[in-house]
Amino acid sequence: MKGYVHSVETSGMVDGPGIRYVIFTQGCLLRCQFCHNPDTWEQKKGKTTSVDELIADIETYIPYLKRSNGGVTVSGGEPLLQIDFLIELFKRCKQLGLHTTIDTSAGCVSKTTDFLNSLEELVKYTDLFLLDIKHIDNEKHKELTTVPNNHILEFAKLLSEKQIPIWLRHVLIPGINDQDEHIQSLASFINTLNNVEKVEVLPYHQLGVYKWEELGIPYPLADVNPPDKETIEKAHRILGIKE
Repeated sequence: MKGYVHSVETSGMVDGPGIRYVIFTQGCLLRCQFCHNPDTWEQKKGKTTSVDELIADIETYIPYLKRSNGGVTVSGGEPLLQIDFLIELFKRCKQLGLHTTIDTSAGCVSKTTDFLNSLEELVKYTDLFLLDIKHIDNEKHKELTTVPNNHILEFAKLLSEKQIPIWLRHVLIPGINDQDEHIQSLASFINTLNNVEKVEVLPYHQLGVYKWEELGIPYPLADVNPPDKETIEKAHRILGIKE
C-alpha cells in the first residue's frame, strides 16, 4: 500500500498529545484563503511512499514517542482523501502500540457507501481526530474555503455518535470569523457534541505567505493582521476555554 506524502516531521508538538511523528499527505479539496500549506493542494503529487517505508522510519522514534505519551499524526493536505492508505498505516501503528491521530478539515467526507464503509474500518484504529471548523456559517465558509460546511458539521456529529474523541480547532481570523455571533454559534454547535476533549483557538498568521509567492498565487488575506490578545481572549471566553 502506497500513498502520496508531502513531508514528514519527526518531533511535532502541536498535532495531538505528546511528541508526534507527523505525516503530511498530499492533496486537498479546500482552497482556504489562509492556508499555510498551499503546496499540498494538488492531488497525486509529492513522494509516493509505502506503509512499510513509513513504519520502518517510525520504529526508530518509538522510544521517545511512547515516553512522551505521543504517537503518530497524519495531517495534510487532507488525509481522508487517502483513507485506505490511512487504514493500513494505522493498523500497523496499533500493532506497535502507538497512539494514532488524524488532523482533518473533513472537506472530502461523503455519504457514499464506499466512504462510510472505509470510515467504519478506519475509526477502529484511530484514537483521536483533530477537526478544523473554518467558519460556522455555511455561506461564509464557502467564501473562505470554496466549499460548504454542511458535510463537515455532519462529520463532527457522526464522530460524536461513534464516541470517537476529537479536538476541535478554529483558526481565528480578524474580520472573517472572529465576530461574537459567529463564535457564539460555534460554541452552540460544540455543545451539541459529546466527544469534544479539547477546543483550540489558533490565531491566524501569515507564516505561509512565502509559499503562495513561490507558487505564483496571489495571497487573498495580505491585508489581514493576526488577532490581538483581547480578541483571542474573548474567543476563549465564549468557547469556554480556560487560560
